[in-house]
Amino acid sequence: MKKTTGAKIFAEVMQGYGITHIFFVPQVVSKALVAMEGMNIRRVVAHSEKSAAYMADGYARARGGPGVCMAQPIGASNLASGLRDAYMAGSPVVAISGGPAPSSRYRHAYQEVEDLVQFDPVTKSNVCVDDPSRLPDLMRQAFRTATSGAPGPVHLRFQGRLSEVPLGETDAEVLIEPQFTRIPAFRPEPEADRVREAAALLAQAARPLIIAGGGVIASQAQSEVVAFAEKMNIPVATSPNGKGIIADTHPLSVGVVGSYSRECSNRAVAEADLVFFIGSPAGGMVTANWTIIVPGTTVIQLDIEPTELGRNYPNKVGLAGDAKVTLQKLMAVAKAGASGNKTWLARIQQLVADWRAQIAPKLNSDAVPIRPERICKEITDALPPDGVLVADTGHAGMWTCQMVDLKHPGQRYIRCAGSLGWGLPGAMGVKCALPDRPVLLFTGDGGMYYHMTELETALRYGINLVVLVNNNGALSQEFPSLNRHYEGNLHGRSDELWRFSPFNFAKVAESMGCVGIRVEHPDEIKGALQKAFALNKPVVVEVISDVKVMAPTAWAPPV
Repeated sequence: MKKTTGAKIFAEVMQGYGITHIFFVPQVVSKALVAMEGMNIRRVVAHSEKSAAYMADGYARARGGPGVCMAQPIGASNLASGLRDAYMAGSPVVAISGGPAPSSRYRHAYQEVEDLVQFDPVTKSNVCVDDPSRLPDLMRQAFRTATSGAPGPVHLRFQGRLSEVPLGETDAEVLIEPQFTRIPAFRPEPEADRVREAAALLAQAARPLIIAGGGVIASQAQSEVVAFAEKMNIPVATSPNGKGIIADTHPLSVGVVGSYSRECSNRAVAEADLVFFIGSPAGGMVTANWTIIVPGTTVIQLDIEPTELGRNYPNKVGLAGDAKVTLQKLMAVAKAGASGNKTWLARIQQLVADWRAQIAPKLNSDAVPIRPERICKEITDALPPDGVLVADTGHAGMWTCQMVDLKHPGQRYIRCAGSLGWGLPGAMGVKCALPDRPVLLFTGDGGMYYHMTELETALRYGINLVVLVNNNGALSQEFPSLNRHYEGNLHGRSDELWRFSPFNFAKVAESMGCVGIRVEHPDEIKGALQKAFALNKPVVVEVISDVKVMAPTAWAPPV
């Protein structure tokens, strides 16, 4: 059999699985990176391993297929830390790091720590690759695991400080499985009896409500959710990861529910007599820590991962299957207009209308410093029909989930799953996956400080995204808690717990070769965003906002 090398196999595997960008910090698989020369693969050198993981995560979510990140052993802990967000978001990231060789173990080798187990909690699979002959099958299994069932990250530790051992000579052959280049790799169907039971329950409910989650996005089942809701007259709320499944202006749209929700959304859930979770594990984020679904509410749950069914709420019916296929099955057996009633729909629309009337003055405020609600209103107006809005966690997620309207089916929303600072590198990964679409990141100053150096990476590789920094000079999400602990009387050196020094992000962006635009008046936001989208360069739009304005907290039923 013809001899080859693990380095060539690695490069061919990446090309075969359609990977266009690999995110890493040197030195790792250097021979394989050289073997990629001439292939349609950008080798993106990040400024930190954590950023590389975030980039691969954003890339994977936007692409709907695997993303790849890598690090040498001394950076492996940073890589594992970066995978936490991908794990929480169910993102199919393949992570690779180097590891100790047998000849150097227990001898105080340079930079050597036995670190394999740190990847266990943040991956679906964590394996060692110790020989070139195992490289093809273990890499194939990595892509299979990352994309099958509920997607998630996997980790391969290549033996050798520079991950060189599996890249040596071998007679192994490359086998590419196209099925595992995208998610979902499989589209399982639930039993027909379960589908009929779910349809019957939905028909009997007086106040049904759908909560659509990130699994709908992974399944590309957005149109099926809307079509099913329209056929059955069922209002639709979404998880934060599901924002954009249904247009915010649709008459059946309730908005995002849970911890980052609009008040009308949580109220609607609390008043429902049946909640149908589609592609959502019904965790704490989407239920405001399990407070908004009142006891006695009937729950139906549809998920591609059977072990999630009933984890948080007992299911009257559990549907184990892919969202797109299962909704098509439900459409076939459900009777049009069988669910809901005019009174329930009128109640939902009144809740939404009341909320919109309540926030309208804030969305249109001309106050200086600028209110974040006004920033969100301008994003709603400026985001192109095919634009992608990316949000950091904390207040960035709260403001965008609640206050930004996505009106076009071509728009997307991708949010950090919980790691502040994910925003910039995550959005860069999104832009790498979707180079021809406008990508706008909404982050705060607290989030931007984390990985601001990646602006240089964006410039170097032509990753031309727009970054809007909501700069209020503080970690505002800390304020309510601190104010409570200070019993409403912040004094002494309390500011050092949440306030920052004055800072100009626009000037820093300019010093790094990017474009910086500083906005201090609300009527300047529109023009700044229009200019930023037209420049085709990395642009930072820094908006000076009011530190006293806090994102609304989640409404929950009284105990």
